[in-house]
Amino acid sequence: MTAQIIDGKAFAADVRAKVAAHVARVKEESGITPGLAVVLVGEDPASQVYVRSKGKQTVEVGMNSYEHKLEADTSEEDLLALIDKLNNDPAVHGILVQLPLPGHLNEDLVINSIDPAKDVDGFHISNVGLLGTGQKSMVPCTPLGCLMMLRDHHGSLSGLNAVVIGRSNIVGKPMAQLLLGDSCTVTIAHSRTKDLPEVVRGADIVVAAVGRPEMVPGDWIREGATVIDVGINRIERDGKNKLVGDVDFESASKVAGAITPVPGGVGPMTIACLLANTLTACCRANGLAEPDGLTA
Repeated sequence: MTAQIIDGKAFAADVRAKVAAHVARVKEESGITPGLAVVLVGEDPASQVYVRSKGKQTVEVGMNSYEHKLEADTSEEDLLALIDKLNNDPAVHGILVQLPLPGHLNEDLVINSIDPAKDVDGFHISNVGLLGTGQKSMVPCTPLGCLMMLRDHHGSLSGLNAVVIGRSNIVGKPMAQLLLGDSCTVTIAHSRTKDLPEVVRGADIVVAAVGRPEMVPGDWIREGATVIDVGINRIERDGKNKLVGDVDFESASKVAGAITPVPGGVGPMTIACLLANTLTACCRANGLAEPDGLTA
């Protein structure tokens, strides 16, 4: 068996096209342009590249992009004052504070200072609670992207056994909640799980989000299972830098029914879902119809 490749790059392009079409409709019907504000504190090179990409894609789908770049030594008081200003700005429908923050800033305090209705990362404690209790919320972008791809591949996820490897607040936990919401039977596995290979072998769906290069070999995967690889790890192989996932793609792709590659799988979906979340937040704030197929 050779696995079907789930092309995240193409899927993300389709999501962006749907966002752009709905943004155009919102503008025409209401005169409102959805707006995303991104706050970057410090000079982290990876964060700078990511923020540039977010800004570019935001404009490409017809939304307004507001970038706020602050010095690394910015005080917590000044950062919270900026967030308060953005919370009260009607032109801003989504607020994202790029993580990680410099060490002197309290990430939890900063995230929870964002208006939950504008929290397009879905990290605010109110959104976490709403998601966990099955209510309407803003959903973290990476798990939302994974869910979209799984729904597209399987149609209904009802009754499938899903194993999520990793229990982070950013991916593992919300991913499990989303799968539960679609009536999967969900196991969250992690570093303390006993007989992890056997747990994974019982899964129809495997979502790997641990941040360990090629940790999951092919012989852990049930024949025909769907594998969503969230990991992005930079390793050196044969004297060259290479990006790999948390799954050993070469061996897993020989037994899985479908698999996301790294790069080109889950990664492109994260920004696409950020744009979708910003559009959804704008629609909810203004009593407009939400975009079909772009929410949980």
